[in-house]
Amino acid sequence: MVADFMAIIVVGGNGRDAGKTALVCGLIRALPEIAWTAVKITSHAHGHSQVMYEETVAGTDTVAGQESDTERYLAAGARRSLMVTADDAALGAIVEQILRECPPAGGIIFESNRILQHLRPDLCLAAASSLKGERKPSFDLVEERMDAMVELAGHDHVIAGKRLAFHLASFERISPPMLAWLRERLRGFKG
Repeated sequence: MVADFMAIIVVGGNGRDAGKTALVCGLIRALPEIAWTAVKITSHAHGHSQVMYEETVAGTDTVAGQESDTERYLAAGARRSLMVTADDAALGAIVEQILRECPPAGGIIFESNRILQHLRPDLCLAAASSLKGERKPSFDLVEERMDAMVELAGHDHVIAGKRLAFHLASFERISPPMLAWLRERLRGFKG
């Protein structure tokens, strides 16, 4: 399949270890027909001095491994994988640069809550887990704009209500109902 427009997805989360990276990898795997650029946005350096770093080595994509999130994106099938380390003041210009540089026939998945201050995605998904630590204040914006909540559960099922909720046995594997919903939402992609 070849895309005829750029799709933009944001995956936010309610706290650390909410499953954002695993969900991004699951989405990339579930939609291999889209040439994905996956972008992790963080406010603290992860061993790179550049504000924007492009990963070139795929990790083994195991949960227990020590590979970076950007390595996991490549292992899941992303065509490009970027790490952006920026504060809120610099983030808008960097996002504009990424959007200009990405090919129009493909998709971008941003792993970030703060990105929603700088763009309106085609889809916004909220990864939620039972919080072990503090809830991120930046999750408020994700809750306002999310198209669906994605939570871990004992088995795959969908809860329709005020907000759509997909319960998955694993974020790494998108359920058939969620995949059908994603394909409908991104139906501008033609095969």
